[in-house]
Amino acid sequence: MTSALLTDHYELTMVQAARKAGTAGRRSLFDLFTRRLPEGRRYGVVAGLGRVIEEIERFTFGDEELGFLRARGVIDDDLAHWLAGYRFSGDIWGYPEGEVYFPGSPVLSVEGTFAEACVLETVLLSVYNHDSAIAAAASRMTAMAGSRSCAEMGSRRTHEDAAVAAARAAYLAGFGSTSNLEAGRRYGIPTIGTAAHSFTLLFDSEEAAFAAQLEALGNDTTLLVDTYDVETAIRTAVRLTGGRLGAIRLDSGDLAITARQARDLLDDLGATTTRIMVTSDLDEWQIAMLQGAPVDGYGVGTSLVTGSGHPTCGFVYKLVARAASDEPGAEMVPVGKKSKGKNTLGGRKFAMRRRGADGRAEAEIIGLGAAPVNDGDDRDLLVPVYRGGEQVYTATLGDARVRHAESLAELPLAARRISRGEPAIETIILDGAGAETTNPYQAAPLVTNL
Repeated sequence: MTSALLTDHYELTMVQAARKAGTAGRRSLFDLFTRRLPEGRRYGVVAGLGRVIEEIERFTFGDEELGFLRARGVIDDDLAHWLAGYRFSGDIWGYPEGEVYFPGSPVLSVEGTFAEACVLETVLLSVYNHDSAIAAAASRMTAMAGSRSCAEMGSRRTHEDAAVAAARAAYLAGFGSTSNLEAGRRYGIPTIGTAAHSFTLLFDSEEAAFAAQLEALGNDTTLLVDTYDVETAIRTAVRLTGGRLGAIRLDSGDLAITARQARDLLDDLGATTTRIMVTSDLDEWQIAMLQGAPVDGYGVGTSLVTGSGHPTCGFVYKLVARAASDEPGAEMVPVGKKSKGKNTLGGRKFAMRRRGADGRAEAEIIGLGAAPVNDGDDRDLLVPVYRGGEQVYTATLGDARVRHAESLAELPLAARRISRGEPAIETIILDGAGAETTNPYQAAPLVTNL
């Protein structure tokens, strides 16, 4: 299925007008970045690059799509002919999936003709704004969970396609499993699931329901014990399994108190290896509050798949350089908006994470026109994604999980606090001579990113 119509109307009208003016073929460079992090967040997480590659590969216009656009008067015959042969042929580079980012970080750069780079804007922003928002929320949750497991369970709280993408983003940021089977099939994420309250209510007694589940799934299953009375349910579950029950799930009430009571009862009954999993509208704040409770794992739904209060990252996609003329090989010149609060830093960017001798990140260094000087402790951040229209990025979702864990570990310890705060490290902009220059994204005003 094509992704070509996952775009905004004005992308095509811009290309049509540029073709008529003879400027559509000018070499152009677009940057995808954010001017600020969501309020109070200390870092962002790059997620969605793997899905973006899938969308670029599917970004083609067939007869059905062209017929729709022509019938609506969106495109003329000239543009229809050009779109019929569309295939991205430029270069893309950016931060690898799993990397953390900060205001002004050139998360993705796309270079090609104006026309071929312009039409990708909406689909790139759709994927990055959604997936990175979910990954940032997931990263905060797994940081609070520590060594305890986190399972993604938000499929019923978002759009069906977004649910699959959310599961992928959460897994990238440290979640260990998902309830979504399509995410398991498509991305190889471990899937989990046992039973809901409706299963217990189906039977004439809770004991009968537990017995049926144990018969079907074995003693290592997880029994939901708060449909009626938690203590009675736990006693029944332990008796039916001879104390060898895998886990119980708590989904209501004061989870800290109930988990403590459940742990004491399980231990008294000899079920010392039975794990306790908790659900019930959890977020990173509640997970943090449960750090002292005898909980073995968390199931997170609504808050996770909605970005825990920040469902988008404010990413924008802006033209930052273009050829000086229509002549082949014309010099690329920086361009940028000067709109108040929405200005753009023109020119090609190079990015590096400055680190101290202890390996801790100290600053995000963005070089304009020239790569910053690496003193040996620093880490270059940009990797190639496409060269001449051919995909060269091959990192897997598993690689992204490792990347995220490593990049988060090198940040200052304050980055893991969930309290509101400034970005964990500052962004420093260097000009072509290596001198520090004004950073338009430092303490950017809170305006809509358009």
